[in-house]
Amino acid sequence: MAETAAKHLPPNRMGTEPIQPLLIKTSIPMVISMLVQALYNIVDSLFVARIEEDALTAVSLAFSMQNLMIAVAIGTGVGFSALVSKSLGERNFDMANRAANNAIPLYALTYLLFLVAAFTLTEPFFHAQHASEKITQYGIDYMKTVLIFSFGMLMQVCLERMLLATGKTFYSMITQATGAIINCIADPILIFGLLGAPKLGVKGAAIATIFGQIVAASLALFFNMKYNKEITLSFKYMRLKAEVVRRIYAVGLPSIIMSAIGSVMVFGFNRILMAFTSTAAAVFGAYFKLQSFIFMPIFGINNGMVPIVAYNYGARNKSRVLETIKYAAIYAIGIMLIGLVLFETIPGPLLKFYDASPAMLEIGIPALRIIATHFLIAGAAIMMSSSFQALGNGVYSMIVSILRQMVALLPAAYLLSLSGNLNMVWWAFPIAEVVSFITCCFFMRKIVRDKLNFEDAPVPQETQAQEG
Repeated sequence: MAETAAKHLPPNRMGTEPIQPLLIKTSIPMVISMLVQALYNIVDSLFVARIEEDALTAVSLAFSMQNLMIAVAIGTGVGFSALVSKSLGERNFDMANRAANNAIPLYALTYLLFLVAAFTLTEPFFHAQHASEKITQYGIDYMKTVLIFSFGMLMQVCLERMLLATGKTFYSMITQATGAIINCIADPILIFGLLGAPKLGVKGAAIATIFGQIVAASLALFFNMKYNKEITLSFKYMRLKAEVVRRIYAVGLPSIIMSAIGSVMVFGFNRILMAFTSTAAAVFGAYFKLQSFIFMPIFGINNGMVPIVAYNYGARNKSRVLETIKYAAIYAIGIMLIGLVLFETIPGPLLKFYDASPAMLEIGIPALRIIATHFLIAGAAIMMSSSFQALGNGVYSMIVSILRQMVALLPAAYLLSLSGNLNMVWWAFPIAEVVSFITCCFFMRKIVRDKLNFEDAPVPQETQAQEG
């Protein structure tokens, strides 16, 4: 019945609207939500830091486990949303529904995995990092709470990706922004015991995060049920099918691996920097927070681009696929140009946001200027890599990520560190990005030749009528 109803839906706007305004409309909500996410992560750290430095250290150490959980959630979301968009483009509504509904038990299984980790791995996780007893206790309070109630985050990601898969980016933005705002408001209240609330310290930060995620997930469920007519949530479709799961993780697994590789890269780069001075590691941390305000809008455009590319690939509309990738890359390079100008002209004031000491400024100013030289080609590379996932070639994205971070960046940083000149180490970032860009261009040419070797499909009659 759901499939019959879906067949009478008008053509999806991702297959009919002009690309430039469509890409802007789908991307701007995601850009805003990504910026909100970057902002509230920083606010979260500022509040925890006011407890004491050990509390901030504990939350920082917990991040790698949180990042792993987020990586699995986002990777699964990339996989099933790309399959949904592609199936809708093919007018294969049965597969679209199966992909969306199969995602729910997959996220449930993911939750069970991290629930077990909460009770078995939390304490060993902090001891393995040689944390003090005080930091370990803070970390256990925070991480165990986040993992036990991680169903909120997992369902939020799952349901938001359903909205993204059908181009409902505005509703996805509302859910993300709502969760972030709730977290920002609840953080000081629960951490410091304001307005009659109990003073929960680090655990309060975890509860504030969880509360925001559960509210956001509930809102995303409402939006899917009320406005997402192209997907029908039904127990009939939730029974896992091997072929659907295989297709989801054919695209999603490389994304999961890429995020995990990123964590390894950060760990390894910090080890190299610590051989010089701990201040260099502090500069690296400050850089990551600062660059998030440049890269988050890029990832917003990426999230707006992927469903358009996947839909039009499914609809066999080659010209719209290539046009979407082209304009996404142009917009990304434009944003990166702004970042390049800021990092080159005012690196000192940017570092002052983190109360940079004179020693930190001495290291950080040249570091930011050197690292920023790769921004422009990074914008283009990110869009090409994301298009690989949308076109069902997530393994290409994984190869690019491995080459960039494990084959190029870390070895280059290590070899440059042998010079004894810290400034030389930062050049590993531009070197790695050149490798990434060249590899992306090679894979892009291969995909255009092998997977986009068809002419545009005829415009459906109902679309012609609509346009007329």
